[in-house]
Amino acid sequence: MLRLFHTADWHLGHHLHGVSRQLEHQQFLDWLLLELQSKQADALLVAGDIFDSANPSSAAQSQLYDFLVKAKAQQPNLDIVLIGGNHDSASRLDAPSPILNALGVTVVGGLSRDDQGGIDWERLLVPLTNATGQIKTWCGAMPFLRNADLPTARDGGRDCSLQSPAFPPSMEVRSVASGMEPMRPGEQDSDPLISGMKTLYAELFEKLQQKAGNAESLILTGHCYMVNGALSELSERKILGGNQHALPVELFPDDIAYVALGHLHLAQQVGANEHIRYSGSPIPLSFDETDYAHQVVQVDVRSGQPVETVAVKIPRSVQLLRIPNGKDFALLPEVIKQLENLILGDLPIEQRPLLELRIRLEKPEPGLRQQIEEAIAKLPLRLLKISTAYSGSEKSLADMKIEERLEELQPLDVFQRCYQNKYDRETPEMMNALFNELVENLQGRE
Repeated sequence: MLRLFHTADWHLGHHLHGVSRQLEHQQFLDWLLLELQSKQADALLVAGDIFDSANPSSAAQSQLYDFLVKAKAQQPNLDIVLIGGNHDSASRLDAPSPILNALGVTVVGGLSRDDQGGIDWERLLVPLTNATGQIKTWCGAMPFLRNADLPTARDGGRDCSLQSPAFPPSMEVRSVASGMEPMRPGEQDSDPLISGMKTLYAELFEKLQQKAGNAESLILTGHCYMVNGALSELSERKILGGNQHALPVELFPDDIAYVALGHLHLAQQVGANEHIRYSGSPIPLSFDETDYAHQVVQVDVRSGQPVETVAVKIPRSVQLLRIPNGKDFALLPEVIKQLENLILGDLPIEQRPLLELRIRLEKPEPGLRQQIEEAIAKLPLRLLKISTAYSGSEKSLADMKIEERLEELQPLDVFQRCYQNKYDRETPEMMNALFNELVENLQGRE
């Protein structure tokens, strides 16, 4: 048996509305070290988006390398595999790979090609060993694939899909943009991007088969968006020409024991396939992810048997609060009431909850910020964002049916209609008077 931990989307160096997440990441990494040791893991797979940006800070890089050194020091036989994601710079990840390889850490930031344009497949084929040093699994460490990596892009757009036993023509499917319709035998794939992805995964699978013995299981990694995956729109970039290029599950052959995916921050399996999983991100990277169950996936691989997966919950060191909870908005008095009813412990400032307020306005509130700051002045919170919505339709005048011509309307008419549209009520008389005074003052300057 071989036990591996699957995680992804660390996004080291991330800031949420200007607030650094370094403390949360450090506490996650410290927790992960303990879990790897206590669960006696044989391997750790990190499926992309190691960093939050292609140019990470020195502090973020230090966090990664400090973790790798500590992990190998406490478990010298632990196999560690990191692949690049769409947020990562492939060349930056690959640069220290000679040093990391000497430590027993495999990094595949991106595809490497020789002078003739051929892919260096050997660096993607990683043996994973158990506690006694026996190779039990071969990992095909496929990184995030950019358009330029795909054979269809490199060969002038012609279809280069392989006709291999792993992907018979009857298994071909169209892109999700065209409804994922089954294709008839002999038809070419209608989407060259998906066809190119299939080509590369088919080649990698063939190379893995050549490396592995009969008793050794095969696993794959990937950083991509699969059909029917649940997105977190605020923190996941659209990739591979947009998320309409969702990849079909047929990308992965039936002989693969486990597929470790990254990119989607919500932990989930792909369709009904328990062995094809996103581990999710270790911390919430936006307020939309507040209610996610963050985890790493423990995977036990036994030859000839289905893998066993266990979700290992990650403790949250800093809470993210959204009032009201979910995606609804509430009136200001209700939001303030919920703030007053919060039960919070006394915490150091760097561990205080991060707060977003979602307020529905029925009229202009010039003192909105001041009222909120007064309400939270004595609460151990860090206010990061105030989101507002209005009770009206918020349509522009161009979208409304107006009987009069624009030149027939007075400035006050336009103002009143905008106010009515935004707040779904008549303009107060005092505000009408102030608006008229403003118009008169402007006209008096002409």
